[in-house]
Amino acid sequence: MEESLEKTCPPNVECSIEKALEILEGKWSFLIIKELFEGVRRFGELRHAMPGISPKTLAGRLRELEAKGILTRTAYPTIPPTVEYELTEKGRSLKPVIVEMKLWGAKWS
Repeated sequence: MEESLEKTCPPNVECSIEKALEILEGKWSFLIIKELFEGVRRFGELRHAMPGISPKTLAGRLRELEAKGILTRTAYPTIPPTVEYELTEKGRSLKPVIVEMKLWGAKWS
């Protein structure tokens, strides 16, 4: 039996949909996660894969996603510094959600 979307959350209790939207806020978060489904990426690779994103915005979104447990950041002591990003198990679990959103968008846009 599917869970009804009509049920409302009790007052002052955060709904699961609200929690998901907090993690996936903004188009850049989606695009970063989508890119990381392909594997480990460096900052420059992510920036190149998403024309239009500023370095400041990318850095901010990466920090937010790391803080929410969606990706990990690994820094290597090289010159210049090398930093790699990879999805966590929690981040990888978003794949079916994003695939369904992509299919929905293709059907209805």
